[in-house]
Amino acid sequence: MKKNYLKYKKNKKTIYSGKNKKNLEAIISKRYNVLIGLVIILNSILLIGLYSIQIVNHNSYIEKKESLSTQLVEGSTAPRGRIYDRNGKLIVDNEPVKTITYKKISGISVNEEVELAYKLSDILDVNINKLTSDDLRNFWIINNSDEANKLITDAEWSKLKARELTNADINNLKKERVTEENLNSFDETSKKAALIYALMNMGYYYDTKVLKRGSDISDFEYAYISENLSNLKGVNTELDWDRTYLYGNVFRSILGNVSTTSSGIPYELKDYYLSKGYNLNDRVGLSYLEYQYEDFLRGKKNVYELSNGSILSLLEEGERGNDLYLTIDIDLQKSVEEILEEQLIITKNEPNTEFYNRSFVIITDPNTGEILAMAGKQIVWTNDGYKIYDYTPGILTSPVAVGSVVKGASHIVGYNTGALQIGEVRDDSCIKIAATKEKCSWTYLGSLNDITALKQSSNTYQFRTAINVGKGYYQYDSPLKIDPEAFDTYRKTFNQFGLGVKTEIDLPVESLGYIGDSTQAGLLLDFSIGQYDTYTPIQLSQYISTIANGGKRLKFNLLKEVKSSTNGDSIYKSEPTILNEVETEERYLNRVKLGFREVITGGTGYGYIDGQFNAAGKTGTSQSFIDTDSDGKIDKETLTNTFVAYAPYDNPIVTFTVISPDYTHYYNGNSYASAVNKRISYEVSKKFFEIYQ
Repeated sequence: MKKNYLKYKKNKKTIYSGKNKKNLEAIISKRYNVLIGLVIILNSILLIGLYSIQIVNHNSYIEKKESLSTQLVEGSTAPRGRIYDRNGKLIVDNEPVKTITYKKISGISVNEEVELAYKLSDILDVNINKLTSDDLRNFWIINNSDEANKLITDAEWSKLKARELTNADINNLKKERVTEENLNSFDETSKKAALIYALMNMGYYYDTKVLKRGSDISDFEYAYISENLSNLKGVNTELDWDRTYLYGNVFRSILGNVSTTSSGIPYELKDYYLSKGYNLNDRVGLSYLEYQYEDFLRGKKNVYELSNGSILSLLEEGERGNDLYLTIDIDLQKSVEEILEEQLIITKNEPNTEFYNRSFVIITDPNTGEILAMAGKQIVWTNDGYKIYDYTPGILTSPVAVGSVVKGASHIVGYNTGALQIGEVRDDSCIKIAATKEKCSWTYLGSLNDITALKQSSNTYQFRTAINVGKGYYQYDSPLKIDPEAFDTYRKTFNQFGLGVKTEIDLPVESLGYIGDSTQAGLLLDFSIGQYDTYTPIQLSQYISTIANGGKRLKFNLLKEVKSSTNGDSIYKSEPTILNEVETEERYLNRVKLGFREVITGGTGYGYIDGQFNAAGKTGTSQSFIDTDSDGKIDKETLTNTFVAYAPYDNPIVTFTVISPDYTHYYNGNSYASAVNKRISYEVSKKFFEIYQ
């Protein structure tokens, strides 16, 4: 041990003596100089960087800083485009509405929002009756976090850590345990702040929230908020809008509805609208024309530059959406609706109209597919008497058995298949199939040809054509077999006229009607006179338009043109669109048109249209059966009356379609039938020619 120690002392002495000592000092000095050099170099780099930041690139870094704290935000939904009628008369406009909004700024804390809510409570007059208990409890918890935490037991905190409870569970437990005594500690100012805070945090965090809107905002509130936006981070004043209807409820249902500022995009359409760049709180078209032409009507929002929640400038000014010009003549539309309302009241005071409650009218231009007017009205008994509602959507969605108006199409089926010859004469005697009731015309009409059969609306004439189309052999009171493909033959031709298919009208909703699936022989006979398959009023209108224009089925349009709201330039114009042409010979269509002319001049349609207007058309009556006491059983037989026409006969410019379902019923042998459809047709056609002559 001693030997090793002496050796260590000897070596140490050797290291720190003489030449070795000088070498060590040189190494240390060299390393020190290197270290000093590195420090000088690093300080130089730092000084150069600071010089670059503070002197050379000072402005550039300031701009970057501002850009990081500045964001671009959109204002509220811009006003939609206006809607005009075909003659340029304004139907739908926008009315400006003052709005106070809040949009959460990046990085704002809960405490800062509470402080802002208290500031606003001194400015805004809000109705604290709208404050819910849940909102108030939540506000108490936020303002008393330490005390609120004590409401949770140690065991519950442990469950939260173990993930047996969620934060939402803990918050709900806190709210449950907040006492009425706790809530009573809030004065009126705090309750106002609680309501404002709830409004600030309603819905998605990134949405613009509406704090006050419309007539609820006083001039003082709007002006004060506008002048103090820099002290109210995230708060803004804007001009929102409401749709205003210059003709009141005229055509109101088809114009459609728009979502409110608070409702925004409907949940079921969320993905669709978000994919097109909308925000969840944007106002959008919900139904009919507002929905159908959302892309045209949608406005362009204001774009603001925001810094720390304060507006710096308006970068991009918004624009109103584009303006729609409809095919509708709003004056004619108004008159049609008034006629319908008047006739509904008159009819309900007639006998046998207990189950009658609605009528429809459609007026079109058969050469373009433009709809000039379309209206449906429904009358309902209330405790205060009769009340009339708009039922125009029923034109698209309420199919009925239309009756004999389809006999023009049935004639075409007969001509095309050889089952009916031009000028063919038949006796109007009843048809009797074994084990069924006789099928007859409304009265015995004697000997008829193809023209007089239409004029007098013979059923048996069509029955015999249908038997021929089905390749059947008929004997009185014997079984009748027909080729089931005859149903397809009829439906194919009917479809070409627009019956049983969508008219492709530019609206989001349209029904097909009922298509029967049985192929019994008797039902083919019923089909030929419009008492099997059912059709909507709009399909019937397309049918008569197709006959009027010589066999071209045109797409129906309610939109005529779209114009820019900024410069008035035309953006879109609707052009006639041929969906198909009826596969038949011109002579066959001319034969049907001649028969329809006879209907008006001296047949079943006499008096439906003033004779001076040189019209052609067809009446129809069909049997319907209804459940009058809602017990699930059919218990009453009613009649549906239909009428289609066009005028003038030799150069059609207009078609009329009028339908009155369940307009009368038979009871205890009393067979009085109301003339409601005839009255409506006469008055509507008269009004049209008053306006257009």
